[in-house]
Amino acid sequence: MKLVSKNVDKGQGTVILIPEESEDMWHAYNLIAEGDSVRSTTIRKVQNETATGSSTSSRVRTTLTITVETIDFDTQGCVLRLKGRNIEENQYVKMGAYHTLDLELNRKFELRKPEWDSIALERIEMACDPTQSADVAAVVMQEGLAHVCLITPSMTLVRSKIEVNIPRKRKGNIQQHEKGLSKFYESVMQGILRHVNFDVVKCVLVASPGFVKDQFMEYMFQQAVKLDIKLLLDNKSKFMLVHSSSGFKHSLREVMQEPAVMSKISDTKAAGEVKALEQFYTMLQCEPSKAFYGKKHVTAAVEAQAVETLLISDNLFRCQDVNLRKEYVQLVENVRDAGGDVKIFSSMHISGEQLSQLTGIAAILRFPMPELEEDSDDDANVDSDSD
Repeated sequence: MKLVSKNVDKGQGTVILIPEESEDMWHAYNLIAEGDSVRSTTIRKVQNETATGSSTSSRVRTTLTITVETIDFDTQGCVLRLKGRNIEENQYVKMGAYHTLDLELNRKFELRKPEWDSIALERIEMACDPTQSADVAAVVMQEGLAHVCLITPSMTLVRSKIEVNIPRKRKGNIQQHEKGLSKFYESVMQGILRHVNFDVVKCVLVASPGFVKDQFMEYMFQQAVKLDIKLLLDNKSKFMLVHSSSGFKHSLREVMQEPAVMSKISDTKAAGEVKALEQFYTMLQCEPSKAFYGKKHVTAAVEAQAVETLLISDNLFRCQDVNLRKEYVQLVENVRDAGGDVKIFSSMHISGEQLSQLTGIAAILRFPMPELEEDSDDDANVDSDSD
């Protein structure tokens, strides 16, 4: 997603965005709510009457601003349809007339909200900063050429291209060749340190023809030990060696199709969420007084500043009740203020679907709160009494 402009002051304001990837439509769907106004170009059918009384119809492109009333997201075609009333003067469309805007890739739209909350602003940041979602990095290399790339769920970004002229091996003059190789490996290592965020990236693929990748890895970890580069030493297990036919970016395609790589990468997508959900289920079985789900119990735990990890589905922020959305936003902010971790699950991922079956909100607590268990027992008793 490309952010063209952002003018948000004290909660209200406007942003202009250009969706560039199909995934950006998913972000737009999570951003736009009923009651927001959206301005974009659209095609409108116009009836023209001629002097003789016959009428002709033509299609014209015009710019409309509507107040959104219904939002329809087609997950297969990645098209976002917004229906609402026109709220700005337009020569083809009357004020107050209904119109449907189709948001499309590479066409900018302007979104105005009466109130921007922290979740919406965070969504823009995430959509416009691809490094936030790039949980796989790759280095494709051959002697003298390397590309350091970041791979997000929907795109590949070349962050650094490294070219070093390496002298040929000549009899009696191998030193120049070795020197050139060391300079090249050093540049690639610096490229990795500069562009790979190991807090986000779960796997770094190092691919090359022949033994270049092996020699590079040997050089990099020798240097890491020698210079005590903790970042590399701590993340050694994340590196994975793969064969590629060259050091050009297009070789990434064959690298990504390797079965071993595919299984490793499928583990990284939403890996944090999957892990948190597993932790939650384990806690629910072993220490049920430290794991709760449902809005009522989670809210009580948040108020007691007991939440270590909050698991919440992005579905809940799409609710039509503005006050309810505000409550969920407040919960997220309160957990973060108290030093807790918040995982916002995508309802498009398997883990998000699982969480939705648990009401869409759950929490792992720092300390047990058995009183909440008793509370749920009381609720159950009240329900059975009323039967």
